[in-house]
Formats: sequence, C-alpha cells, structure tokens
Amino acid sequence: MKSSIFGFFSIMMIFTFECVSAQDYSTSTVSTKVDRRPNILLIVADDLGYSDLGAFGGEISTPTLDSLAQSGIQLSNFHVAPTCSPTRSMLLSGTDNHLAGLGSMHAVMKWGNPELLGKPGYEGYLNNRVLSMATIFRDSGYSTHMTGKWHLGMEEDQGPKARGFENSFALLEGGAGHLSSMGMSEYEPKATFREDGEVSKIPEDFYSTRFYSEKMIQYLKSRDISKPFFAYLAFTAPHWPLQAPRESIDRYVGRYKSGYREVLKQRLVKQKELGLISSDTNIDRYIRMLPDWEKLSPEEQRIAERKMEIYAAMIDDLDRNTAKIIEYLKATGEYDNTLVIFMSDNGAQAGGMPIFTRWSDKCCDNSYENMGNANSYLFPGKEWARVSTGISRGFKGQVSQGGILAPAIVNYPKAVTKGIRYDQFLSVMDILPTVLDFAGIKHQEKNYLGRDLLPSKGTSFASLISGDLRSVHSDNYVMGWELFGGKALRQGSWKLLSMPAPYGDNQWQLYNIEQDPGEHKDLASSQPERVEKMLSLWRSYVADNGVILDDVNEKIMIQPE
Repeated sequence: MKSSIFGFFSIMMIFTFECVSAQDYSTSTVSTKVDRRPNILLIVADDLGYSDLGAFGGEISTPTLDSLAQSGIQLSNFHVAPTCSPTRSMLLSGTDNHLAGLGSMHAVMKWGNPELLGKPGYEGYLNNRVLSMATIFRDSGYSTHMTGKWHLGMEEDQGPKARGFENSFALLEGGAGHLSSMGMSEYEPKATFREDGEVSKIPEDFYSTRFYSEKMIQYLKSRDISKPFFAYLAFTAPHWPLQAPRESIDRYVGRYKSGYREVLKQRLVKQKELGLISSDTNIDRYIRMLPDWEKLSPEEQRIAERKMEIYAAMIDDLDRNTAKIIEYLKATGEYDNTLVIFMSDNGAQAGGMPIFTRWSDKCCDNSYENMGNANSYLFPGKEWARVSTGISRGFKGQVSQGGILAPAIVNYPKAVTKGIRYDQFLSVMDILPTVLDFAGIKHQEKNYLGRDLLPSKGTSFASLISGDLRSVHSDNYVMGWELFGGKALRQGSWKLLSMPAPYGDNQWQLYNIEQDPGEHKDLASSQPERVEKMLSLWRSYVADNGVILDDVNEKIMIQPE
C-alpha cells in the first residue's frame, strides 16, 4: 500500500482522545474517552449508470449526492468490475476478484458451469485468502456496521458477521424485490435475509432503500460512541426489478415523454458543460444509436416512459435516504469527522439473463397499471441503459467502458481542497488502501491462524483528500478484467479489449481511451507492436491472478437485444 503525506499526518493526529458527553439525538453507549479517528461511511448503489446523478449530467433529482460531489471530490474516471459480486469482492478485499473468490458470479457458475465452482478464486464467496475491510477496521478498534446487499456468500460462515461486521442486516442474494421478499428467479423464488448472522424477516411495509438507511441509523445510534465507526450501506436500488412506492413514481410522471434520444441529448449537453466529456464530442453519433421515439407506437412509448419513471424514482429515493444518514451525522456532530465514499458497483443494466426473464413472465403482473408494484418484475431495457451509460460502449456484464466505468464521490468536510474533479484512472481496488491510510491502519499480513493473507493490489489516494492532485497511478500501471468471456487490460490510456458474441468477435481490439472514450476506433491493426506488448501483460495478469478463461458463462449472460 502506497502511503501518503496525508496518511502520515493523520496517523499523528487520530489517536488524540477527548472528553465528550452524550447527545440527545443518540442512544449510544457513553464513554468518558472518545477515539477521534475518522469515521468511514461507504455507500454503494446497485447498477446506477454513469450519467444518472445530477453531478454526472442526469436530470434525476439527486441534491444530496450532488452536494457531496460539489463540496468534495468527484471521481470521473473510476473503474469497477462488470457485475455486482466481483466488484464487491474487490471493494472489501482490495484485490482482484479472481483471487478473492468471485472469479465469476456464484449463480452463473452454479447454473452455467458447475465444474468451475469451487476452484481456487472461484469459490463463489469472499474467500479466506483475503481479509475483509470490516475485519481490519473491527480489529483496529472501530465499530463496524452493514446494511443492504451482501452477495458474497450464502452460508452463515460466509456472511457479514463472519467477515467483520458487528451489526448487519443483509440481503444475501444478488437482488430481490424492493417492496417484498420476492426472489430473482424460479431457482431463488424468495430472498434470504440475515441480521447479525441469524435468518431474519423483513417488515410488512418494507421498502429496500428506506429500510436499509433507517436500519443503518439504528445501528449507529446504538453503537459504542467511544469508538469511530466503519459503516457500509449497500443499497439495492436501482437494481431490477424496477419497483418503488407509488408516491415516488408520481414525482416523475410525464418527465420522459420526450423519449430516449432527447433525454440522452440533454445529458450529453450537460456533461459537456460540466467538463465530463470533451467539448468536441459528436453527440449525434450517440443519439443515433437509439430508436426514433416517434416511430414507436403510443403503447410502446407509455410503457417505456413508465419504466424510466420508476427507475428515476428509485434513484431519487436513494438520494433522499442518503440525506437521512447525512442529517443524522450532522445532528450528532459526527459529520465533520466522517469520510464519505459513494460509488456504483458497475454500469447500467439493460436486460436480464434468460433465467430472470423467464421468472419475470411467470411470477408477476407486468401490466401497465401494475408496473412498479411489489408483484411486478421489470428491467430498464437497453435503450434507457444506453441513456444511463452516456457515451460509453456496452452495459453491465461487459468489459467495455459501459460495464466498468462508474460514478464515484469522496467527501471529507475537513479536506483542504473541496469541489474538485479528479479525472485520472482509479479503481475499486484503491478504496481499501485509501481508507486504511486515511485512518492510520496497516493491512494485516497474516490471519489469526498465522496464515499469509493476500495484500491489496490497489493504491491509496488519501493524498487527494488533502489537496494533492498528483497522479495516483503511473502510466505503467496495469489492471485487467475477465468475466463471461470478455477480456480487457488497461495500461495508461491504452486498453486492450476482446468481446464475445453478440457484442464482439472475440478478437483483440486496441483503443486509446483518453482520445476515444467511446471505444469506436480500433487501432490494433495500426499498432501491432503495442498489441503484442499488452498481450504479454495480459498473459501475466492471467497467471498472476489465477484467471480461468471460461466461455461457458458468456452463453448464460447474454442479454436480450
């Protein structure tokens, strides 16, 4: 882990103790001495697209997250894995998902390639070769709390409690109904929840976004306030099925009558104004990728509108419930000493795998009048996913930029520099070393049995928080991806990419992402020497991370076109 100047000074200061009294707002345990190391609040959205937030060009009302971006650091070049659980394994371990146990998704291996499941790095859960972020914080004197989506193991000894969370209320599967415990497929017809390791039920008035935020506040209220906290709030919104309370959906009725092309145009114009895309970006190129709204029938239009109204409502509610956490921290005097990190786990979702689309047809009433209710089951669709993705190619599940480029925000009220944008490459693996550096904690090298643990592959960007905006990664830094037949490797601004059918022809392509962020101009034929050098780096990545190249999974992951 690369240390920073900021990390050095934080280590010198964080062990200062001071007397405090209990505050009326909190019911926490009171101690006469308080460890003033910084709190960490890590918020993850599920399938949120790059352009959905207002700060990233969207029209959806997200004032809380926009404010965090405007008063903090907006990470505009932040990379994740193509899907949920691989990203979460990288987030909590700081290393590659092929090492941490999620070389592929558990359900996809189980249903599509059972021979792969259980091999080293493909255990289907966060394995014991890595130490979770929560365990490190807990063992370093923090209170640790988690609510929301886990997706890193179904068994009790694989859940949040076993991986360092003192309090947790977790959805174990990759998704579920937002208004009930409806499961994702005929194989998992009912969702599984655990609270503090024990199988639990959700309340009758359950709404995922509200419930997870309020449960987190409950945990923070009841914690020992003599300790700093690490809180992991893993929303399931706006992951399908598209569901939200009727009053939330009503806020967006009529907002999307102009159709796909016009909404994307407005977002890209705003992204130009914000400096998120180049001022010379040919917007028409991307608009033409979407169907002509006027050629859709009135019925097709109103169904498409309603899907986006629900999707927008889910994101709006995510922002409103993030506000509840922020307001609580301010009311208790904790906000100024809390590092807030917000991110999405992958690119926007288009359609669903066949196992999910079959379930959608069987389980639910998807009539127009019932869309968004607890017994409906809908996907955003590739057209709205294209709007959410912006200029990037592809969607969730793909190693093109549309699958792995995600919005992210860092905010620390005591920061020297505020309201800045960092537009250089970062990845989800960089978060663990950053928060440990920020808190003055060293990553443990061995577990309690004395066995070696895998170190983080990320690099701390804690120096950014103190105003040092120098590059975190050098031009020689290499990061690879592999999932569902897709393969990619980055070195500096260069990206080597191979996509399976129907998204590609399995041939290696070469792009300069800095000059061509939409991955339009393949330079492989004109730069064979660079391709060969990067292929050598790719082979090293495969060997170093135990990657098993798998073409079976690509068949199960194909989304309807």
